Amino acid sequence: MPASLTTTFTNRILQGAAASLLVLALAGCSTTKDRMTTGSVPKLTKPVEEMDATELRSATDRLGQAYEKNPRDPVTGVNYANLLRMNGRDTQALAVMQQVAIANPGDRNVLAAYGKAQAAAGQFQQALDTIGRAQTPDRPDWKLISAQGAILDQMGRASDARQRYRDALDIRPNEPSILSNLGMSYVLTGDLRTAETYLRSAASQPTADSRVRQNLALVVGLQGRFPEAEQIARRELSPQQADANVAYLRGMLSQPNSWQKLAVKEKTPQAAGDSNTN
Repeated sequence: MPASLTTTFTNRILQGAAASLLVLALAGCSTTKDRMTTGSVPKLTKPVEEMDATELRSATDRLGQAYEKNPRDPVTGVNYANLLRMNGRDTQALAVMQQVAIANPGDRNVLAAYGKAQAAAGQFQQALDTIGRAQTPDRPDWKLISAQGAILDQMGRASDARQRYRDALDIRPNEPSILSNLGMSYVLTGDLRTAETYLRSAASQPTADSRVRQNLALVVGLQGRFPEAEQIARRELSPQQADANVAYLRGMLSQPNSWQKLAVKEKTPQAAGDSNTN
């Protein structure tokens, strides 16, 4: 099944929520170039997010060969690093992007991809700095702002993260990936009701993808409503993909004191003003 659809369900509750938020935010930074349709880069038969593990490995091998032939090419390097990250090879993706960034120091797309690779490798402050250099004050990119929010959440700076999401929503109102990131931010602090509100809003948008709905399924399941969570998790997926997602969801929610711990946190009063979207 697609690696991006299982990310939410493969880790323990809080770690998994944080990883899911970061993956979705960084995937939201994808550009046309990231989709691998430019120049001499090998063309793919489907979007990266829809590939299963075998297809991802095959595509990564082909992009790796293209990268070896021309390691300075920004399109090839960004695409190859993106696939490496999708395969969980974060250290290698970071090494690739370091070389590409050295060869293309002024390329905004390269800087954004380099920041994504740093964040995926756990270098959060460096990632914030790099993504900040990719941003331009006169033409701010909402995808980069949302990615900064996800990194701040990983650093435990929830208030700063949520402000960045709201800044992104000012530029791109009702964007499902931003709303989903904002919802997952509340998961990280145990406010499941607020998280569900944002995730339902995200899932209701016409452009919402399966990753958004899987995050919603997680939050619904964490509140003990597993039949509803399973129904959400099965939407728009093949039976095989849906069965795998549901199996991960069941396994995660069955861990001792997992969602119950979040339910206790949920009772803590939230800070004033935290429930506004922008």
